[in-house]
Amino acid sequence: MDLYADIMIDISHSKLDQTFQYRIPTELAAALEPGDVVELPFGNGNRLAKGYVLRISGELSCPPEKLKTILRRVNEMGNTESKLISLALWMRDYYGSTTLQALHTVLPFRNTVPEKKKKRVVLAVAPERVREELEQFRKKHQTARVRLLEALLDEPALPQEAVTGTLRITRPVLRYLEEKGLIRCESEQIYRTPAILRELRQESEEEGNIQTSVTGFSLSQEQQMVVDAVRESTPGRFAEFLIHGVTGSGKTAVYIELIADTLRHHRQAILLIPEISLTYQNVVRFYHAFGDRISILHSRLTQAERYDQFERAKMGDIDVMIGPRSALFTPFEHLGLIIIDEEHELSYKSESVPRYDAREVARKRAALEGAILVLGSATPSMESYYAAAQGMSRLLSMRSRPTGGRLAEVTVVDMRRELRDGNSSILSRALSEKLRTTLERGQQSMLFLNRRGYAGFVLCRSCGHVMKCPHCDVSLSLHDGGRLVCHYCGYEQPAIKKCPVCGSPFIGGFRAGTQQIEAVVADAFPKARILRMDADTTRGKDGHAEILRSFGRHEADILVGTQMIVKGHDFPGVALVGALAADMSLNVSDFRAAERTYQLLVQAAGRAGRGEIPGEMVIQTYHPDHYAITCSAAQTYESFYEREIDYRRLSGYPPAGSLMTVHCSAEDEEKLSQAATYLARFARQVAAKYQADVMGPSREPVAKIKDVYRMAIYVRHKEAGALTAVKNYMEQYIEMNSGFHDIFITFER
Repeated sequence: MDLYADIMIDISHSKLDQTFQYRIPTELAAALEPGDVVELPFGNGNRLAKGYVLRISGELSCPPEKLKTILRRVNEMGNTESKLISLALWMRDYYGSTTLQALHTVLPFRNTVPEKKKKRVVLAVAPERVREELEQFRKKHQTARVRLLEALLDEPALPQEAVTGTLRITRPVLRYLEEKGLIRCESEQIYRTPAILRELRQESEEEGNIQTSVTGFSLSQEQQMVVDAVRESTPGRFAEFLIHGVTGSGKTAVYIELIADTLRHHRQAILLIPEISLTYQNVVRFYHAFGDRISILHSRLTQAERYDQFERAKMGDIDVMIGPRSALFTPFEHLGLIIIDEEHELSYKSESVPRYDAREVARKRAALEGAILVLGSATPSMESYYAAAQGMSRLLSMRSRPTGGRLAEVTVVDMRRELRDGNSSILSRALSEKLRTTLERGQQSMLFLNRRGYAGFVLCRSCGHVMKCPHCDVSLSLHDGGRLVCHYCGYEQPAIKKCPVCGSPFIGGFRAGTQQIEAVVADAFPKARILRMDADTTRGKDGHAEILRSFGRHEADILVGTQMIVKGHDFPGVALVGALAADMSLNVSDFRAAERTYQLLVQAAGRAGRGEIPGEMVIQTYHPDHYAITCSAAQTYESFYEREIDYRRLSGYPPAGSLMTVHCSAEDEEKLSQAATYLARFARQVAAKYQADVMGPSREPVAKIKDVYRMAIYVRHKEAGALTAVKNYMEQYIEMNSGFHDIFITFER
């Protein structure tokens, strides 16, 4: 039986999402697989090109006389690129995108990035031969040739810019001497190094500490047990672990030891860190452990710098890549370990097509590579903890701090009672008193405003009642025109002026911002040095880093900001953390609201008492009895998980079930509404075959951005495979109907 391959040609230059079919020769039929790199004739002139095998079948889709044959399988790059292409194809099918969009996500593209080369002119013969030639050139008054050769006798290798600039040597002179065999013009590719690594290298050289060591610290018994458990894995075979370690339990030291162990086995490692945590403070420990064998990626790198880091990895110049989710696609040939730190963070989900989840993609890549996957968090995502509970990964716990420090003591303040007692300030009496005590002791405090869901829901300040959808058990969002809307099913009702539970007129959204809070704190504590960290104060390129460095040097007593200030930072001088409007995120129109709230509050509590100073946290809330609040105050993840998983099972939401969101957007609101309605109707017809639920279309939580309207359709089923099938049918329906051509549609899992 003849076999045929669908090939993507030279993707680094292609602007079309187009494949070409080729015949597979008999000698390659058994060996060729999707993802392989092949050489083949392309175009009318039969020029040779490189292509990527996307699909193999026995079906001929073009006239036989037009069919060309693959020449050979290309192996000069090993199988690194092939595995990444296979990963891209999986992402295309699972998340929904074009082939080219998936490939662009996974592979760097050289054509948009100029190479940076170091050129030099080198003496190619012995000095005696040069002196003989010099005599002849002097007699003929060929001064340029004489000038260059005399300079090369003094310095056998000269930078080309010095030759053409200072010595004024023209290209014809260089060409003549090169053809005569007297000189060589060489070039060496120079890789652009991220600024943070240049700074660390310079500091190491100035301190005379160029040698690095991964054994400069000792692990606690608990840390060592975790390392030993991972080491028991069979080399070259996929295994997954979840490290549930309390804040300050020393997960970084464990990561360093696991990476060192991977390098000792001549394999490479990828460490994913949320972008906000990718600071100088965090990178320095890894640089001291692994020196120039590491590189980093982050959003502030230029495209050229980013491409060069991937090239260094491909050439074997580095063994460890640290960065946000894009670092997952580092082209290591012998990948042995992927670590995802703070794996619960939302930043691991891509907002662009394909809308992938880095945890799922990491799991797939580790399986393809026969690598170990380690997820780490003090507040694991429900999906990761559920997988461990179901035996799909191994749970490893770290319940103590190696330094002996204790977790922060947490006080929960009922803001309803504060209002009844006559205190309408954003600062509760308990928080004000603890701030005063902390300042008198010369210690630092952090106050963060939880702005997730900011003024998006309706809350009664007297009794804490939140208006919820009667069909979806999520909060209704306040829209223009005084309407309360559910973003899952589209349910609407008029806004209310009095609480339906207690009749109080004190009802509405939370209106305070970080600027107002800074003013309130400054008025209450006029001698306190206050820093504010929000969108206004961090507009500069290094705005975040400058504020955090200043606070770390104890140049301020109180740091006020949004939730960004309590994520992953280590300030030993912080004794108090205050959560203002802690339950704001509890009322977001999202089934994950309780999970996000618990994670944020526990992570915030972990910022206090990290040094020798005991830590305290004050949680200000209108829902003091909600399990997300009580469990975060007790810092007991297992208790929270049991309550939350019961809710997920009853509602069929992940991880107990699977959910797919179909995002639709367009500039024409009427056309968008019509298209989304037709698409949802078709989805219901298809979903009926699989007994899947379809909800919507409804407006997105933010229904309009930059004059583009946004709607969503939700598809829910117990099995992920059913959602993939529904997605495939929807993609075909979208492709076949021209009415969708002006509608931008993406799928999110």
